[in-house]
Amino acid sequence: MTSRARTRQLSEPTISRLPIYQRIVEGWAARGQRRIDSRQIAEMAGVTATTVRRDLAALGSLGTRGAGYEPAVLAERIGEALGHDLHYDVIVVGLGNLGRALVNSSNFLIRGAHLAGLYDVDPHVLGTEVAGLVVADARGELMSATLGVICVPGPAAQEVADRLVAAGVRGILNFAPQVLSVPLGTAVHYVDFSIELQILAFHLTNGTGPLGGVLHSVGLATTGPGPGA
Repeated sequence: MTSRARTRQLSEPTISRLPIYQRIVEGWAARGQRRIDSRQIAEMAGVTATTVRRDLAALGSLGTRGAGYEPAVLAERIGEALGHDLHYDVIVVGLGNLGRALVNSSNFLIRGAHLAGLYDVDPHVLGTEVAGLVVADARGELMSATLGVICVPGPAAQEVADRLVAAGVRGILNFAPQVLSVPLGTAVHYVDFSIELQILAFHLTNGTGPLGGVLHSVGLATTGPGPGA
């Protein structure tokens, strides 16, 4: 089985954890550390060492039992598993505060990704240059690209998604607070900060997930009368 075929069988939870592992081992390598083990990765990722070993085992033979992993090699293999050795054209629709922050961030694009087009409808933004590209009118024809990023208000997100699909975009990263309806064969990944905060707050108040087993109580402010009011 080829490495590409093997990685297609990765579970969704494993796929979501691999970029975190990659960030950890890249930092480790940047500090000149020559080895890292599953326990060290697990402590920083907030999972168990068993989970780390199982996730990485799905990528093939990477380390020596008891000796850990070589950080640079592990980062490279994770990148290959995530498709960082391929080429992606990326377009962004919506150049408000969030969209501008994304395209100007050095961490926005993965290796192999190329920012190909920027779109908006604000007349004050159209024709201006952002991140080296001239912002085009989102009401016109969108270019065909590998990935599309939606950074528009919720009510406008579905229309943008429809137009991305019509342009041949098959992968959508949606920052709008709106669940999208797309045809089979189109992948959508949602990034909703309010949802992430809700999940974090749940773990904080219930001692679940990475906080499981925490014995001390955490004081939280309330915004209304208690259950007995």
